[in-house]
Amino acid sequence: MKKAISFLMAAAMVLSLAACGSKDPGTSSSTPGSSSTPNTSASNPGGDTSSTVTFDHDITMIVPWSAGGGTDNVARKLVENAEKYLGVKINVENITGGSGAVGLAQLMSAKPDGYTLALLPVELSFLKEQGVYTFDFSDFTQICNINSDPAALAVSASSDFQSVADVVEYAKNNPGGLKVGHSGTGFLWHLAGGLFADAAGIEVTYVPYDGSSTGNAALMGGDIDAVTFSGAEEAALEASGDIRVLATFSDEPMKIFSKDVPTMKDEGYDITLSTFRGIGGPAGMDPAVVAALDEAFGKMAEEPSFVEAMANMGLGIAYLPTTEYQQLCDATAADMKSVCELLGLSQ
Repeated sequence: MKKAISFLMAAAMVLSLAACGSKDPGTSSSTPGSSSTPNTSASNPGGDTSSTVTFDHDITMIVPWSAGGGTDNVARKLVENAEKYLGVKINVENITGGSGAVGLAQLMSAKPDGYTLALLPVELSFLKEQGVYTFDFSDFTQICNINSDPAALAVSASSDFQSVADVVEYAKNNPGGLKVGHSGTGFLWHLAGGLFADAAGIEVTYVPYDGSSTGNAALMGGDIDAVTFSGAEEAALEASGDIRVLATFSDEPMKIFSKDVPTMKDEGYDITLSTFRGIGGPAGMDPAVVAALDEAFGKMAEEPSFVEAMANMGLGIAYLPTTEYQQLCDATAADMKSVCELLGLSQ
């Protein structure tokens, strides 16, 4: 367990540095798995990248979740400037089902020609371990990371809990009595609750909901005592005074709340945990095509319209180029195994 916590700290620091540091060097119809492949010898017609790869028709980006959700919103805002950097448009296609498995399976079966991509979810790091997916990050080409959002521990504004210490004290005096909501058994915010409980040495009861909106409604209605969701999902309710965010699982304090909120490290618990979303394709993509896409997406992530949209959604930009993104995916997949074992989720 200590190994998993140490990794999660390191991963969060990498993402945090990427978000603050310099960046490394996307609707009409597209044809997934087209027989044509990008030209890797001519200069890009868009003129805004040094890449020697060109694309001759639009690209499809699969989002394996429903339209209107966080992943979908990130994808659609990101690709608005695709034509500027790639010379073609990127069309977002929502392919849902199986906790993301249906869309990801379609990506796996596509030709690795650069014309079919997806916004890869963090769930690829742990759902195979749980027997939900039959694949993981190693079955895809990782291109670059785009977004990262830390978890947060929150309670109702009417709760007697004013701090993390209050929560821990109650849980230690009432083993199993603290009810913590999350957005689905085995998913990331459930794992966040497990990390906190393990670090604090407490026993809690986990209550799954089908998303943060229903979980937060239950919290405010007094059905549960606390929730572990992303800080971004809690920001609006915190600003309106409906909930109190006690701590974030980030390396540094988050600036999206109306009041100063400490990190778990500030509260004496050396844990961090964030969701992350990156660009990927089928396994076996041409490294030159990967490099061109990485460079282009890095520039799209710097576009003022994208930066503004992400800020308005309370979502963090954390671009990582190919090698660093691959390292993050590999390390997360290896170390989240310990978290699943902790919660009895491994199959």
